[in-house]
Amino acid sequence: MELILAIVLGTAFGFVLQRIGAADPDKIIGMLRLTDLHLMKTILCAVGVSSGLLFTGMATGLIDSSHLSIKASYTGVLVGGLLLGAGWATAGFCPGTGLVAAGSGRRDALAFLAGGLVGAALFMVSYASLKDTMLFASLLGGKSTLADTGVYPALVTGSGAQIAVLIAIVLVGLSAALPMRLRRLHKGK
Repeated sequence: MELILAIVLGTAFGFVLQRIGAADPDKIIGMLRLTDLHLMKTILCAVGVSSGLLFTGMATGLIDSSHLSIKASYTGVLVGGLLLGAGWATAGFCPGTGLVAAGSGRRDALAFLAGGLVGAALFMVSYASLKDTMLFASLLGGKSTLADTGVYPALVTGSGAQIAVLIAIVLVGLSAALPMRLRRLHKGK
């Protein structure tokens, strides 16, 4: 049943990514250049709505928080994030949007996915020599959330769920307030 649910949800997610234009590298690069904010608005709204529903569901007992898993944070995550961001900005795809674009027949997405698989293979081959380096040094105690860092009390007092819902409302409001496009910064372009 879990496999069927994963296939159904993955297909639905891929369909939504395709419909909003997230499988189009021009739209992604336009968002990163801050010239076409359609995707940014969509992402902010989706994160705001889903996190608001998640934390409201946990606060009311509709969602069991034991189903959530906090991943460990370490230096390599920052390095990997920088590499992912550079690849995303260069290719116009992230792993999820690359799969969706490949599914829609984009050949550049196939090259992107091949590069990602080569990178993953290189990491697997080099893991034994990297596992004892500073790349795997724990950050902020390993498994931590924003609430654990002490930032929340500095922002506002209240429970984590109240603050999460407040942040969700801010994200949805920001999504609504952003224009679809920004004017180009240079004349004549």
